[in-house]
Amino acid sequence: MNLIEASALEVAALVRSRQVSAREVAQATLDHIERCNPALNALIHVDPQRVLADADAVDRNGPDDTAPTGALLRGATFSVKDNLWVQGRPASQGSRLFADFVAPASALAVERLQAARGVALGGSNCSEFACKGNTTNLVHGATRNPWDLTRTPGGSSGGAAAAVAAGMGHLALCTDGGGSTRRPAAHTGVVGFKPSAGAIAHPVGFAEPVFGNSVVGLMARTVEDVAALFDTVAGGDPRDPLCVAGAPQLPTAAHLQNTLKGLRVAFSPRLGFDVVVDPDVAAATAQAAAWLRNAGADVIETDPQWPQGTSEDALMPLQFSGLAAIHGEAFLQNPALFDPDIGAQIERGLTLRGADVASALLHREALYRSLADFFNHFDLLLTPTTPCVAWPLQDLGPRTIAGQAVSPRAHAAFTPVFNHVYAPACSVPIALDRQGLPIGAQLVASRGQDATVLRAAWHLQSAAPARFRQPVPFPPSLA
Repeated sequence: MNLIEASALEVAALVRSRQVSAREVAQATLDHIERCNPALNALIHVDPQRVLADADAVDRNGPDDTAPTGALLRGATFSVKDNLWVQGRPASQGSRLFADFVAPASALAVERLQAARGVALGGSNCSEFACKGNTTNLVHGATRNPWDLTRTPGGSSGGAAAAVAAGMGHLALCTDGGGSTRRPAAHTGVVGFKPSAGAIAHPVGFAEPVFGNSVVGLMARTVEDVAALFDTVAGGDPRDPLCVAGAPQLPTAAHLQNTLKGLRVAFSPRLGFDVVVDPDVAAATAQAAAWLRNAGADVIETDPQWPQGTSEDALMPLQFSGLAAIHGEAFLQNPALFDPDIGAQIERGLTLRGADVASALLHREALYRSLADFFNHFDLLLTPTTPCVAWPLQDLGPRTIAGQAVSPRAHAAFTPVFNHVYAPACSVPIALDRQGLPIGAQLVASRGQDATVLRAAWHLQSAAPARFRQPVPFPPSLA
């Protein structure tokens, strides 16, 4: 079996049965990174000696060890987004302020995955403070999309998405504060899952600019791998206030193939917003609705009813003020250290009034209640993940969608609202557009219904073309 093309679960089965060693898996992955990463710039801080030492430690532990979940992911390799901590390794958040920072401890998700015998490869590139929709920064530069090197993988977890899509690691731990896991996954043809807020405790690491919104996100090339990863790293912690409510249904991996019969699905082509959607994206999402219907779900085309004035602009004061609170003083002392796009957000935050922030918080509460009422009538919501495919590398966002001029944030139309309401959401690759670029569909459920989202994601994956069950590990442009 090709250890690069294999899924995390397939590799782990081989390692558990001693057909291959974790060192062999790690070495094959490192060799592949050496071939592919120079073109992509997806992974950073990769220390081959440490990777192999960690793999050797996995091999020294016998098959009957007491690792969590029975070491379901033993020997599988994973990257860690550059804004998450791995003890003793650099973590810069894509910022010059943290160019020399070494993590004093590990994020809880990292600890849990390593305890389950996963092998950490290194960091994945992200935008500065994970606060942009593409992946470029002043420390590590830009990450390229493995499907087309002239395009971005999106952001802020673009390094994670590009790495997984190109076979540079079986799994990825990242973050999602407004779509930062789901949108890059859609742009690179992989599965990207944002769990319910609090499902994966995250009490150790950098301060998060978007209060309450950002969660640990998960990526892999298959829904099965994402579900196994979720079961491995999920769980509460008393240090994380978001863990008090909304506990997920566990385990999820064992129930992916359960029927969708009787599941009530709302198909919302534009989420009730006045947004432009590319025709190929619209057609692919409508096909996804048909696949869910064929799988037994009761699918109805309808939109959520949002509070008046709902838009990303109404909620952005939370991000602007968070950035200003954490980094405003450093910005005022030396603005040249910051990405200009991030600097502009900090400047906005420094000018906000307390009433502006409170207004955004009140709007978030209204959104939460509105969606809770919606999910009294439906079990799932289906939307596009993004209204467009990946755009040129040098641009902050798409300049046009469906031939219409749009703002740089138009690509984010369908994801941020679900961070604000703490809901689980997953992007599943479903099609290629006429240019050969991946399209993703987004599935959403009420808080705590993570298993329902992943089950529906598995059924979509099963209906989609076979190439999306195992997205190309060797993109032709890198051959």
